[in-house]
Amino acid sequence: MPLGAASALTFFYALGYPIGALAVSAMSPMAVLVFRFGLAGAILSGWALAARVKWPTGRALVHVLITGLLTQALQFICLYIALMHGAPAVLGAVVISMNPVITAVLAAMFLSENLSWTRVGALVLGVVAVLAACAGRLLAIGGVDTVVLLLIVALVSLAVGGVYQQRFCSDVDFRASAALQNGVALLPVAALATVMPWHVTDPWKAAGAVAAVVLFNATLCMSLYVRAINNYGAAAVAMLFAVIPAVAGLLSWAMLGERPDIGIAVGLVIGALACWLNARGARRQRSVASPTASTMRAALPSD
Repeated sequence: MPLGAASALTFFYALGYPIGALAVSAMSPMAVLVFRFGLAGAILSGWALAARVKWPTGRALVHVLITGLLTQALQFICLYIALMHGAPAVLGAVVISMNPVITAVLAAMFLSENLSWTRVGALVLGVVAVLAACAGRLLAIGGVDTVVLLLIVALVSLAVGGVYQQRFCSDVDFRASAALQNGVALLPVAALATVMPWHVTDPWKAAGAVAAVVLFNATLCMSLYVRAINNYGAAAVAMLFAVIPAVAGLLSWAMLGERPDIGIAVGLVIGALACWLNARGARRQRSVASPTASTMRAALPSD
């Protein structure tokens, strides 16, 4: 990925954790998500219509909607409920930073990408990183609680959605795809909002935080995310999660006063090592594959 695109996506994705925590501290999570998906869907739809992009139809439309339910609805429902129940924003970022490792496994299973022993080692380190990051909460609660499970579901849904998008939706314009994903994500969120408590504890804080979530995270960040997967692939985009937790930690410290505990700090270091190993293994596989492909092309008869 080009440095500019990678830097922008990293910053705005990391920013989503503290502003999401601010939003759910002032308003119930399903209310935040109703505004998030509804307003972002309207903005992105207007952008797509103004740009006269081609909207997907048939199977392509179904695939985009499935991607939206995974990467938007399921991920953020789980993440925001976890934040509401006291999960530090940086803890959510560290757990979801295992996206590159999970994505590598899924890519090997469904995109025919090889999984070397180096990348298997990265997977093991990824599991250790998540356990380290959650250690403080696991010790305090006495086991795996709802918050940890919610964050793990958010992680898996993000990874599955990214691989699914690369497999089935790479030809869809990112503006149309992002608009449709927000639109379909609004449906389960609206249904949950009718049966879950709806409250606003601080109207001005809620308005500012929700506006930031809609503009910076739901509209700008997720558009960059969809476009990056279309252009560079799920594995390349997932590698940014080696850096995102550190940026999210700094932003959370500055905005929320949340200092990461020792377990989260250890998890961040091990998680970064896991992502580095995964990237190293992927580069080594590409370097081995490239000469082989060149040799095969050279062996073909010329016209």
